[in-house]
Amino acid sequence: MGCRHETVSFLSDYGTDDEFVGVVHSVVRGLAPHVAIIDITHGIPAHDTRAGGLALARSAQYLCPGVVLAVVDPGVATSRRAVAVEVGDGESVLVGPDNGLLAPAVAMVGGASRAVSLTDTGYHLSAPGPTFAGRDVFAPVAGHLANGVDLAELGEPVEPASLTPSLLAVAAVEADGIHAEVLWIDRFGNVQLNVGPDELSEVDATVGQVGDRIQVTIAGRVRSATRVVAYDEVQSGAVGLLVDSYGLVSLVVQRASAAADLGVVAGDAVLLSSPGEVPPGGDPGVTTPVELGSTPALCCASARPSPR
Repeated sequence: MGCRHETVSFLSDYGTDDEFVGVVHSVVRGLAPHVAIIDITHGIPAHDTRAGGLALARSAQYLCPGVVLAVVDPGVATSRRAVAVEVGDGESVLVGPDNGLLAPAVAMVGGASRAVSLTDTGYHLSAPGPTFAGRDVFAPVAGHLANGVDLAELGEPVEPASLTPSLLAVAAVEADGIHAEVLWIDRFGNVQLNVGPDELSEVDATVGQVGDRIQVTIAGRVRSATRVVAYDEVQSGAVGLLVDSYGLVSLVVQRASAAADLGVVAGDAVLLSSPGEVPPGGDPGVTTPVELGSTPALCCASARPSPR
């Protein structure tokens, strides 16, 4: 027998308008009535495995030990694998589709010790059709794991290194500044970048200090941002740049949406550079046309991505 688990943490793109989340809860509890189910979020944009993977990675180090059930599965009923991945030497198991969704969280907690493809249908529900794997495959597997069923009983072993990675852009420090990407926009409109404070300090010797300015270039538009440590330190109408609660750089405005103000969405390229000269009487917040550099190539990475 494996380790009995008391908690199932559940993330999906199901939303709450339909019955999907409630049905999954009931399947898990029907098999493992002792378990507590924590809803991480069900507001992941439909089919967006990148957003789901980042949310899972942001949450991973704060989740209770147990089973993590993650379902963002645009390839449901195709040849994509359904997997369970053991981390922390059995302290937790992640269950979901092998489509890159689980990879950032697995990396965040130190990698996988074992993994299986969920090929033993004896641990699944029978179903009239194959398109609700959250109910018919992942939920019953999560329940059986919570009851102490060992990972090896659920299907064929797979090499952890063969699991599908998540492709996230890595910021690049170049002669003209840091070429970054918008990782995440939270519900407040804060714009998290794939940049840490150490990378930021490489732009210029003074940029790493609170109160200093840094130039932000997005789609040919230039804005000036000021280093702050709190959202309300940003002056009205200005842009702030702070290190958020996940240790990454975010662009923010005071009590409003920086994403709307800057006109950005997740995945947009951003150039951070030393501040240019402002014309006499000019407003450092006014946009001016410039030539943008290219976004760095994608590579496999996990993020430490920020709640306000």
